Amino acid sequence: MNWDDLRIFIAVMRSGSLSEAARQLHIDHATVARRITALEEALGVKLFDRMPRGYLPTVEADRIAAEAGAIERSVLAVQRLAAGSDAMLGGTVRVSASPVVASHFLAGRFAAFRKAHPQVEIELLGQAELVQLDRNEADCAVRLSRPEEGDLLLRKVGVLGYGLYGARDYLDRTAEADWVFCGYDAALAHVPQQLWLAEVAAGRPFAFRTNDLASLFQAVRSGIGLSAIPHFMVADVPDMVCLARSERAARDIWLVAHRDVARAPRVRAVLDYLAVILGELRQ
Repeated sequence: MNWDDLRIFIAVMRSGSLSEAARQLHIDHATVARRITALEEALGVKLFDRMPRGYLPTVEADRIAAEAGAIERSVLAVQRLAAGSDAMLGGTVRVSASPVVASHFLAGRFAAFRKAHPQVEIELLGQAELVQLDRNEADCAVRLSRPEEGDLLLRKVGVLGYGLYGARDYLDRTAEADWVFCGYDAALAHVPQQLWLAEVAAGRPFAFRTNDLASLFQAVRSGIGLSAIPHFMVADVPDMVCLARSERAARDIWLVAHRDVARAPRVRAVLDYLAVILGELRQ
């Protein structure tokens, strides 16, 4: 039995489909199907019924998945211990952050780190979903809420400040009574910045909604309406005007890593550097 085949089987069972498992594992759909067949042949057990709408787990698959989960946790723990015991200041460090924080803030600030540590390769993962550090999906992560899961090293390093912003041209041509707003969609109606924005709007209409902060920023800059935007996104944009700042909308910035992985010198170096640059966001 090949561990990699078992890993793919676990991903299929966890995600519920071959295509989603392939997406999560960054391999193609055909490879997932082929490795599942190889595992069935190695075990001599049928794990899935091939149905027109997908793979349906058998009773044997459910039983094996329960034991395979324990094997996966052990393998991942060994990998973390090995990564943390690496005394060399070199290799790859995978950093996870939300797409906008990754692209608009972090990506442009790693040049100084690379000059100091040219032997460390940064892999920056801009992801809306939270990575699972206990499954080694990243070495460290930047999060906007305090994590609760796992044996994690937590460090509050900054505050992501928000303000009410509008395009200068929009404000010049629109009376305050006629302002309209741009905000998040229903799935993100609960986030602090959207709750604050709804209070500011005070019943006035929302002309644009999205689940993506970069799209929200572009909508405001184009002159559709006003919205709550992080200060760092508009710091170098002269055509955007801040009308109000809000402490209520601010989000704490947490730096997170698994304790075992954080012992590695290359990971510690990245964590220390991230703490410094994210500390700039204390608005």
